[in-house]
Amino acid sequence: MEYDKRLYESLEAITHKYDELTRRLETANISIELLKDINKQLKRNKPIVDLFRVYKSSIKTAIDNENALNKNELESELTELVKLELDEIKAQIPNWEKQLKLLLLPVDPNNDKNVIIEMRPAAGGDEASIFVADLFDTYRHYADQQKWKLKIIDISINAHGYDYIFFNITGEDVYSKMKFESGVHRVQRVPLTEAKGRVHTSTITVAVMPEFDEIEFKINPSDLRIDKYRAGGAGGQHVNRTDSAVRITHIPTGIVVACSQERSQIENREMAMKLLLSRIWEKLQNERTDAIANLRKSQVGKGDRSEKIRTYNYPQNRITDHRIGLTLNKLDQVMLGNLDEIIDALTANEQVELMSQLKI
Repeated sequence: MEYDKRLYESLEAITHKYDELTRRLETANISIELLKDINKQLKRNKPIVDLFRVYKSSIKTAIDNENALNKNELESELTELVKLELDEIKAQIPNWEKQLKLLLLPVDPNNDKNVIIEMRPAAGGDEASIFVADLFDTYRHYADQQKWKLKIIDISINAHGYDYIFFNITGEDVYSKMKFESGVHRVQRVPLTEAKGRVHTSTITVAVMPEFDEIEFKINPSDLRIDKYRAGGAGGQHVNRTDSAVRITHIPTGIVVACSQERSQIENREMAMKLLLSRIWEKLQNERTDAIANLRKSQVGKGDRSEKIRTYNYPQNRITDHRIGLTLNKLDQVMLGNLDEIIDALTANEQVELMSQLKI
């Protein structure tokens, strides 16, 4: 019976560990942190263990069938049934092994986190500000489709669009999908202010950061300076009469964040802290290694027109993701939030790259 014995041994070890962790859940006085960690590991490995048990049982059945056939102890009618079952298992083995290898691919530890996204205009002036607002609407529609919740943290609006916008998205496996949006987005279209109908090229930057809470990421309170101020802009009577906005400075790094979108000072502080934690994590990751790609400096570059991950060509209704060479002639549909086809293709490409590095 032919099967991948090294893969089998690796999966046996994973299953043994899975059973061990399952038993540990029954241990008295287990800490909340350990409980959370064990449950995360069990959730990650359950699909692997479930499929391996089917794979393992089928291999045992196939080996038993081969032994029975080799001994010529079966009646002729039963022999045909055993041969048929053996052939079916042999045909299925490569498919199971392919699925198991995919499940074994290393998982970004941040994939199941919520995200904080920063969007800013880069090259192109007013048209870039307009496209920040347009692409934000795309993400808002996509979040609705995924049943995620989107909340604005901080925003600066100008006469044409946005000077910048920070927002967070919460839901299931948000970072695993939204991380692919990090980078420079280039738009080609005729601006409303263009009298001669010429196509202009503009760029905006998008940075996607995993969201952390204060339990996961410890910060010394003495390293923080928290300022409260009166929120400005269109926010109703409430923001005009209370100092509800919050600005937090992390003194060791000089990182400054602010939130003025919530109604209470407490809510603004909580949201600003989430943004701060993500920005500090991002800075630490950048300092640890230049090879980490999904960080803000590598994500957004300088905003030059030549640095791009994706191009939105309005005259030709075309969108191109340059990382994988994917072109779709349905930009109008994508801008309504239909990002799945692009994100699925990027996820599949990530799996192919990881598969080429997998050593079992």
